[in-house]
Amino acid sequence: MNQYFTNNENLKSEYRKLKYNYLEHEFDFTSDLGVFSKDRIDFASKLLIETYFKNGRKNINVLDVGCGYGLIGITISRIMNSTVDMIDINKRAIHLTDLNIKNNYAKAKVFESNIYENIKDKYDVIITNPPIRAGKDVYMKILMDASNYLNNDGELWFVMNKDHGAKSTIEKMKNVYDITILDRKKGFFVISCKKR
Repeated sequence: MNQYFTNNENLKSEYRKLKYNYLEHEFDFTSDLGVFSKDRIDFASKLLIETYFKNGRKNINVLDVGCGYGLIGITISRIMNSTVDMIDINKRAIHLTDLNIKNNYAKAKVFESNIYENIKDKYDVIITNPPIRAGKDVYMKILMDASNYLNNDGELWFVMNKDHGAKSTIEKMKNVYDITILDRKKGFFVISCKKR
């Protein structure tokens, strides 16, 4: 079975349209086979961004890691008036995100990167719904190495299910970050980590 964090050039395309609304903001996304949550707006991603809209900073530079078709980064760009870079290892996700940036008039750009491999800048916020199915080594590298790409007052935001080890992950991260759990819903934790 093909995963959303791999490239399969033989996978056919079946575009589908997804809508997302927040207050007066309306977004239209194009999704496809081979990307995460292709048929619906993912609950955990929605919880993450809506917690960010209520508690996060505006007018900043943001990096969305593992962007999929661009839901997190594009909505933050528009609603929080922020400049957003989005990265993914999946070429189809990058194509979709580029399309969705244009269709939603977002102040954002997308490029290919295996985790932080192609990242040269530092950011005020790094945000991610980490790819749990890619394995612990991958998602822990995303979370722990984020500190190297944050500005001095930077924050890492992520969402994780308690069944996927949210509590043990938080414990490991306490060596690097000051951690706040901002919301809990349906077993998911939204976590903000301040760089020390």
